[in-house]
Amino acid sequence: MFRDSPRSRLFLAVLVTLAVALLVLDSRPGSDPVTSAARVGGEFVFVPVAAGVGWAASPVTALREGMRSESAERVAELEKANADLKAQLQAARIDEERAEQLDELLGLAGLGGYEIVTAQAVTRVTARGYADTVTIDVGTDAGVRPDMTVVNGSGLVGRVTEAGRRTATVTLATDVDSAVGARLEGSRKIGVVNGGSVPGGPEAALTLRLFDLETPVEAGTRVVTLGSHEGAPFVPGVPIGTVDQVQVAPGELSRVARVTPAVDFASLDVVGVVVQGPERDPRDSVLPPRPEEEEGDRS
Repeated sequence: MFRDSPRSRLFLAVLVTLAVALLVLDSRPGSDPVTSAARVGGEFVFVPVAAGVGWAASPVTALREGMRSESAERVAELEKANADLKAQLQAARIDEERAEQLDELLGLAGLGGYEIVTAQAVTRVTARGYADTVTIDVGTDAGVRPDMTVVNGSGLVGRVTEAGRRTATVTLATDVDSAVGARLEGSRKIGVVNGGSVPGGPEAALTLRLFDLETPVEAGTRVVTLGSHEGAPFVPGVPIGTVDQVQVAPGELSRVARVTPAVDFASLDVVGVVVQGPERDPRDSVLPPRPEEEEGDRS
């Protein structure tokens, strides 16, 4: 260990003086014997010192490089663990959301008396500006056939139009060629719900045309499926949507209303295919309580 003392300071001053002298001599041109001898002497003194310093510093350098390498590996491990944790949390979140959707679907099926086969919407095909069809991951092996009603926990999704052994194609209620027999909540007034807009009607995802031009209908009125013969392609009582605008279209013989769908077609996931309809029309029992009704129950 270097100690600060008069003797050590004198030794350091001599070394510095010799170094300066060697630099001056080394910069002079020619091969003067005196210069050469001084240079050799200087190397004899300084090379071992420099080597000693390098030898002393090498463990520190190696330690620093080792720490850097270990730190980089540790950071990489932590980043991978963090990414894995995020993926697990995302999967758990998706599973939780699907469990909630399944609960809602089973609740709707129970209220309506529908026997269903659960499925997942796996692909969507967009055409003519509408999400016309989805493919689901069940087919004829699970009892699914064309002209069966498809629902989710909120209401009507559409109907099966093609069925393979393990997959099926569902045409959505919003398809421009879709037509569903409908009934107004709390009445016997009927009409048809078409996908998209009708000529002269408002821009809409669903449009209701009532057969009776004199039928009173207001915004906020809810609409359910009327039901088809023997439940194909539509079983009765499934919520379709809510009226939000009413008008009489020029040239139409019926009142036209824009309907907000009960189903969020942009985020379809868990659905159910109704393989057996109800024994009797559930009427409005599948509709969820209105907010004011829920307030009344709480009070």
